[in-house]
Amino acid sequence: MSSAYSTIRVEVQDRIATLTLNRPESRNALNSAMCGDLIAAAEALAADESVHVVLIKGEGPVFCAGADLKERQGMSTAELTARRVKGFTAYAAIERLPQAVIAVVHGPAFGSGCEIAGACDFILASTKAQFRYPEVSWGTIGATQRLPRMVGTRMAKELLFTGRTIDAQEAKEIGLVNHVYQPEELEERAAAMAQQIAAAAPLTVRLTKRCVDQGVETTREGAMAVELLAIEENLRHSDWKRAIAGFGSGGRKDG
Repeated sequence: MSSAYSTIRVEVQDRIATLTLNRPESRNALNSAMCGDLIAAAEALAADESVHVVLIKGEGPVFCAGADLKERQGMSTAELTARRVKGFTAYAAIERLPQAVIAVVHGPAFGSGCEIAGACDFILASTKAQFRYPEVSWGTIGATQRLPRMVGTRMAKELLFTGRTIDAQEAKEIGLVNHVYQPEELEERAAAMAQQIAAAAPLTVRLTKRCVDQGVETTREGAMAVELLAIEENLRHSDWKRAIAGFGSGGRKDG
């Protein structure tokens, strides 16, 4: 799968796909080619039922330094708008992946890097990770939708208006990051979590993800309807009778 891409690397092993941003010479800055690669890779992974979990990482010391501003020099307004739309499409492709998607942020994630990580289901970070939303300071607009949903509107406005850099610990405190690990631990911890999720029934993970993502965008009553439909779909396509039969006979005792 990796040979098809020029700016990313995709490897699949033991039901876990690792998508690595692979422009280290440009600090993994997001350009048009990478947008296209991310869209194509996400479509391929979404269709691959053997993949249960996707990890997104960055090659080199930086996760992603943001958009490739050199590429934008000399662009017309129409060309720049088209480029921004392509970036939005790439983020959405990651967000729409039916599998569990984990961002493994080992270093700085700025601008588009934050959007790529934010499009994942959650973020694991190294103590060396940093996050910054510099759009307002560049005289442009961005990150106004995912960030408030992760950290709340007041904190999102602060980060967007000031463009200040926050470290991994603060990112965890405000809800942007789930866990922070020492640099030498991050890969092992991410792999262990991915393996744990990959061991679960893939349909239940996909349906649970759908319920959470759709449920937070609707009313409580609407969200319960979303969950009920997912439960019904799961019952039709899973061996739930055998799972229940395992209770009390040496099988699982939880949930």
